[in-house]
Amino acid sequence: MIVDDRSLPGAETPLGTRWELLTDGVMGGVSQGRLAPEVIDGRPCLRLTGEVRLENNGGFVQMALDLRPDGGAVDLSGFAGVALTARGNDQGYALHLRTADLTRPWQSYRHGFVSSSAWTAHRLPFDSLVAHRTDAPFDAGRVRRIGLVAIGRAFRADLALADLRFYA
Repeated sequence: MIVDDRSLPGAETPLGTRWELLTDGVMGGVSQGRLAPEVIDGRPCLRLTGEVRLENNGGFVQMALDLRPDGGAVDLSGFAGVALTARGNDQGYALHLRTADLTRPWQSYRHGFVSSSAWTAHRLPFDSLVAHRTDAPFDAGRVRRIGLVAIGRAFRADLALADLRFYA
């Protein structure tokens, strides 16, 4: 299932939803970011850049996407995980998934990855997700939001996404 193949302009996706930039400013932090379409090495991509800062209990910049235009859940129980092609600055980033079972903004299911300076394909299986601040088990039948996040330490974020899909 294709989530984004960068075939549409701006932050639009084939799902009929748009990527959005979120920072820790929503909770008083001072991290800053930018999300913009670009072409890198001939590949259309969406690039997240910014400075992750820890002041005021902050520490993240994120590109996030609802999987349905109405914000509702999608049944991904027939899939094994998330596949994405990205390049970055040889830093660690995180995939965050949110399900309809999560009620607090800080709750998610997470999987880390390192994005090298070359375009790299990543496979992030659902069975390797780590629950963050929730006891609810991950339910692939109730996924509603996905995020790619620079989080947890002070650093310069630079992550470009060329495609993202769910794989069986």
